[in-house]
Amino acid sequence: MKKLLLALAFVLSATTFLAAQRSAGAVGIGAQFGQPTGLSLKIYQPTGLSTDILVAWDLNDFFFVNIHGLAERHLGSSESVHYFIGPGLFVGVRESNNDGLVSKSNDFVAGISGTLGLNVILGPVELFGQVTPRLELIDETAGDVGGGIGIRIYLD
Repeated sequence: MKKLLLALAFVLSATTFLAAQRSAGAVGIGAQFGQPTGLSLKIYQPTGLSTDILVAWDLNDFFFVNIHGLAERHLGSSESVHYFIGPGLFVGVRESNNDGLVSKSNDFVAGISGTLGLNVILGPVELFGQVTPRLELIDETAGDVGGGIGIRIYLD
């Protein structure tokens, strides 16, 4: 009887886990792996723009924060698969080697960015992949494309 009750409790908790949906203002915390790799935070809004923040670093080369406003829509009739797109900004510090000289300095960088991607919602878990084109406007004008795959767990 104990085994049956334990199995029933497990099935009910798993069903509750998978049925959970993100609600307005839910906070997702996780990580992105790619170019760059970092910690990811998302504040979900079912209408309007969700806020996506990535804090990324390479201990030898850079530290930066990328913030996007994301419009998220269902992909077809699926309730769990979405596409998202949105504008953003980034700021950071990049190490430079002063044109090959031995001394190194840190340069402040900032610019505009955008992101485009797909996500899958599995209860409180979000799996995502995104591409992020960036245009650096301060310290120099240069373009770059980053992105990655990641996971977030939503706290409600």
